Amino acid sequence: MTATSHTNKPSALLHLDGLRVAFATPTGPDTVVDGLTFTLEAGETLCIAGESGSGKSVTALSLMGLLPKPGGRITAGSAIFQGRDLFKLSDREMQEVRGDEIAMIFQEPMTSLNPVLSIGTQMIEGLRRHKGLSEREAEKRAIAVLDSVRIPEARRRMRQYPHELSGGMRQRVMIAMAMSCDPKILIADEPTTALDVTIQAQILELMSDLQKQTGTAIILITHDMGVVAEMADRVIVMRHGRMMEQGTVKSVFATPQADYTKSLLAAVPKFANGRNAPVEAPPPEPILSVRDLIVRFDVKGGFFHRTKQRVHAVEKVSFDLAPGETLALVGESGCGKSTTARAIMHLSPFTGSIKLTDKETAGLDGDDLRALRRDVQMIFQDPHASLDPRMNVGDLVGEPLVIHGLAKGQELIGRVADLFQRVGLTPDHMSRFPHEFSGGQRQRICIARALSLNPKIIIADECVSALDVSIQAQILALLKKLRAELGLSYLFISHDMAVVEQISHRVAVMYLGQIVETGPTKEVLGNPQHPYTKKLLAAVPVPDPARRGLARRRLEGEVPSPFRPVDYVPIFVSYRDLGGGHFVATA
Repeated sequence: MTATSHTNKPSALLHLDGLRVAFATPTGPDTVVDGLTFTLEAGETLCIAGESGSGKSVTALSLMGLLPKPGGRITAGSAIFQGRDLFKLSDREMQEVRGDEIAMIFQEPMTSLNPVLSIGTQMIEGLRRHKGLSEREAEKRAIAVLDSVRIPEARRRMRQYPHELSGGMRQRVMIAMAMSCDPKILIADEPTTALDVTIQAQILELMSDLQKQTGTAIILITHDMGVVAEMADRVIVMRHGRMMEQGTVKSVFATPQADYTKSLLAAVPKFANGRNAPVEAPPPEPILSVRDLIVRFDVKGGFFHRTKQRVHAVEKVSFDLAPGETLALVGESGCGKSTTARAIMHLSPFTGSIKLTDKETAGLDGDDLRALRRDVQMIFQDPHASLDPRMNVGDLVGEPLVIHGLAKGQELIGRVADLFQRVGLTPDHMSRFPHEFSGGQRQRICIARALSLNPKIIIADECVSALDVSIQAQILALLKKLRAELGLSYLFISHDMAVVEQISHRVAVMYLGQIVETGPTKEVLGNPQHPYTKKLLAAVPVPDPARRGLARRRLEGEVPSPFRPVDYVPIFVSYRDLGGGHFVATA
């Protein structure tokens, strides 16, 4: 282990010393954090990076007094915060600290938001408890904070429930709740994982502004090295519960000492404005054809529960997907990407045409719909919400094989074990339940389940957003290999432009429910025509501390973007093939 000394200074806001955390297992205690020590100064940002299961989130839960009981237990160590050892406080004393002096943004918002309470009720509750505000004052403060994290129609969102919001919007609500009480320490566990790059840049700037105004210290847990480079003062790299390296952000990026840190930085995908895009093959007949897809949701209210307004979530979206092709669907949270995917899976009502191998899917039910879902599988954005907590993960991955009558007995166990190994897990994990895994590990389980039926099309909704860069690289390599071997097609929904560039042949950019630009990846990412596409690409974080703040300065126009302006901006931009690998933008 390589670690730079960071002593317990008198000015330290928090000093964590020798933390050890163990979880009970049938074979005895399993130590998941082993001897972690660090200090946190007021106004400092400390980033904790490392692969899934390295102990990052467990460290955060330990500081918050939220380790799952009776399974999790702190076996050694202390956490001195303002003269008190957090590990020795009673539950009542921790309730006063938690949410007020130390707040946390959780990795998976659906598990930390109460599904039976409105967003407004949950925000007001914390403000009244910790700040002593009246109902009216708390509501006003809550709306202002929701506005600050760029949630549209904040007053209306106060009346909505978590399931009515997209994954990205739920994450923004969690950020607003954590920031609302102006805590002394903000623990952010993957706070921008579900957010597009433009909103991510805004959220990171908001967190920085909060830090400047109040002196809040931030412990930022992330696998995105671009975010680390943008935010960190110091970095801790963890693996298997131990600290591999600690140092300033500049020293860790420029001269990493530990071999694991070197491999982690080497695995970071580099965005190259389309230059790393795969070569586009001549498109054969499409396996999936979507024409004029429309998804609208009625918003009801009043005494008679009448329709008050209609949300145009997806409006006249059209595209084709060829065998063996990857089409990336990109855009900001709430633009309609996931709704489009759910409509293709017949999980949302829609109008328009969706054809699979020239067969219209509208109106399918029963066995016909089951056959469609065998050919088209989906990896959902929120892995926790898509895994039944009452079933072990082996049964969850094997369930599609049982439903479709494809395997049973020892053959079923063997096929599931092989799927686990393909996505970087072991057969020993099959007997565990979803809550026993980290967020990234749960996402790998969902990928294994989607692969179980050997589908023709996989709809991947942010399928690698929760994974650390080393596992992300393995999963992307696996997806490419399966595409080459099986002729799989992917509808790849993502906000990570470097990942999109690596895997996709074509890109479709969505904005406010419509596709505004589409074409070969090399052209869309290298020579964007639509203003929104330019804004999206200008906001891509750069994994280089020397270029900190570049995305924000580009968005604010302080430095020029690498993307040239256009005199005429069409509503929709596509690209016409001129032959020989040359394309021209057309309106």
